[in-house]
Amino acid sequence: MDETPRNAQTTRALLQLRELILNGGLAPGERVAELTLVERLGVSRTPVRLALGRLQDEGLVEGLPSGGFVVREFTEADVADAIDLRGMLEGMAARRCAERRPGPDETAPLRECLGSLDALVRRRDLSLEDFADYIRLNDRFHGLLVALARSPVIQREIERILHLPFSSPGAFVMVQRELAESREILFIAQDHHRCIAEAVEAGDGMRAEMLAREHSRLARRNLQVVLGNHRHLQRLRGASLLRLGEEA
Repeated sequence: MDETPRNAQTTRALLQLRELILNGGLAPGERVAELTLVERLGVSRTPVRLALGRLQDEGLVEGLPSGGFVVREFTEADVADAIDLRGMLEGMAARRCAERRPGPDETAPLRECLGSLDALVRRRDLSLEDFADYIRLNDRFHGLLVALARSPVIQREIERILHLPFSSPGAFVMVQRELAESREILFIAQDHHRCIAEAVEAGDGMRAEMLAREHSRLARRNLQVVLGNHRHLQRLRGASLLRLGEEA
């Protein structure tokens, strides 16, 4: 049997379900019923079941002892742990890159992305579109770095972490636009990018790993800023899943 149609339905169900959860269409603690989702998403039951299993692996839903799934809630500690885990994995990727000693042809896309980020950060006034471009280029830089590690295991685990709310490198960039120190934060982040690339090209694995881990802590800093401002928090994708005031 040709599995392509079923795979397409599963992918469709996965993307739609993930968006429903992150955009508040399914509330934290809400039980997710397969039959209801079949009608809501317009796909058959098997793709829905497979998509829910994938979302359980990602950590967005939890399996119930009695069967079925429930949408997860996240505490501040959960988000901080996800950011730290991403930093650890990206640190491993950076170290692996440096140990591989990639040649100029391999690092050329990384350098090109770095140059585009430099030009963007140096602009006198950054518009909303500029910040959107920064998110795109920032995600590209991180993706290129992970790809250069040539580790399917590291890449797969990072991709899984990135599906969790607030864990991606660009999760808080739009909030930075309204902060007085936004330009300073972007300059610090870009200096980190430049130093990581230099450590990779120099074959300094330890330095590349430490820099990548330190770089991820900027997201921890921005998390604290967002949690202190309700207006900022409500603008973030996945905000409905966050339970404030609890650490466990």
